[in-house]
Amino acid sequence: MKTLLSIGHGYSASALARHLLPQGWRIIGTTRSAAKVEKLRAEGIEPLLLPGSLENAISQATHILSSVAPDDNGDPILRDHGTELAAAHPEWAGYLSTTAVYGDHQGGWVDETTPLTPTTRRGASRVQAETEWATLGLPLHIFRLAGIYGPGRGPFEKVRDGTAHRIIKPGQIFSRIHVEDIALVLASSIAHPNVGAIYNLCDDDPAPPEDVIGHAATLLGLPLPPAIPYDQADMTPMARSFYAESKRVQNNRIKSELGISLIYPTYREGLAALLADEQARD
Repeated sequence: MKTLLSIGHGYSASALARHLLPQGWRIIGTTRSAAKVEKLRAEGIEPLLLPGSLENAISQATHILSSVAPDDNGDPILRDHGTELAAAHPEWAGYLSTTAVYGDHQGGWVDETTPLTPTTRRGASRVQAETEWATLGLPLHIFRLAGIYGPGRGPFEKVRDGTAHRIIKPGQIFSRIHVEDIALVLASSIAHPNVGAIYNLCDDDPAPPEDVIGHAATLLGLPLPPAIPYDQADMTPMARSFYAESKRVQNNRIKSELGISLIYPTYREGLAALLADEQARD
């Protein structure tokens, strides 16, 4: 039986699980939250509460995916379980990273061959984690994710309740990716492994963030949210770190190597589908 050990089983890995479970896969999902154990079990995932040993789960896994972000002291999975992982022999391993590893390119294009010059602590931590994962000797594939959106992570709620703003920073460009397209790429990589491959996961239309918020308002038939200059915006440190970098991310490799045809090639299709799904549930 194909068995996926999903370390840090969260939003993106859950979307992958929805692809794999109907195919008869067994999925072991780790969590550090006791409150999530029953939720995972209800979704068909075998929950594994950390901290604890991964040795048995690793020995049973034909595939391993880590979605865990580094903390202030590095990658906690490698810190706590690096020895166990280094002794593993799965058919496929994946690590979910971020396009923040490329740093700021002032709106210019980057691809998987672009030198890694992170300008944020978050990006630098990911570069270090990628390097450390690559030294384990696993059949590793690295996936650099752009900004993730999807069910439960769309802009509509904030637009409806009037808390959304269009933050204006001239020249600011973001790439993004719908969670279902993340799952599509991961499933395709599992089916067509290429050890050592690195893939950018993003859609075809990098765009200013204010355009996305504005389009969401248009879909709802509501006025455009107010525009606020970046230097006057009240943002969390994490949000501000995103605005510290501007780049367009190229996604040709997922198409040429994995044959991907994106379900949501731009935010327009993605937002329309999210809204249609919301309305169907109401």
